[in-house]
Amino acid sequence: MDEQGKMAIARQFIEAIPHSRALNMVLDELGEGLAAISMPYDLRLVGDPQTGVIHGGAVSALMDTCCGAAVMSHPGSPAGTATIDLRIDYMRAATPGQRIRARAECHHITRSVAFVRASAHDDNDALPVATATGTFTVQTTGGWTA
Repeated sequence: MDEQGKMAIARQFIEAIPHSRALNMVLDELGEGLAAISMPYDLRLVGDPQTGVIHGGAVSALMDTCCGAAVMSHPGSPAGTATIDLRIDYMRAATPGQRIRARAECHHITRSVAFVRASAHDDNDALPVATATGTFTVQTTGGWTA
């Protein structure tokens, strides 16, 4: 499948997930095993009204979705994916009012498992809001592998 076809499938994937739509996620980039997705600052997602900081669960959902898109775009990934394990390390609070951008790379894939690294940033590219490592299932055209 060509890059435009994979981009269309990834967009459909993101648009089909209710929480992705609710968080207004946007697919910004998709390449071979790479994905970038962002979400705007939204007062509905604030975890602490006194500081205006976005809740970590919204950041987690963004990173998980971005990792899944990276797996789906990998040349060795024939079909869908699902999260097996995702470890997220929160480095700092995202700056209130700023868009949060996640970037993920599927750096290795086997017959049944994909390995992914990701980071999330606001306008400060020097210091991430969070970093993540995860494993994801690899679905073959005949169904899920174990």
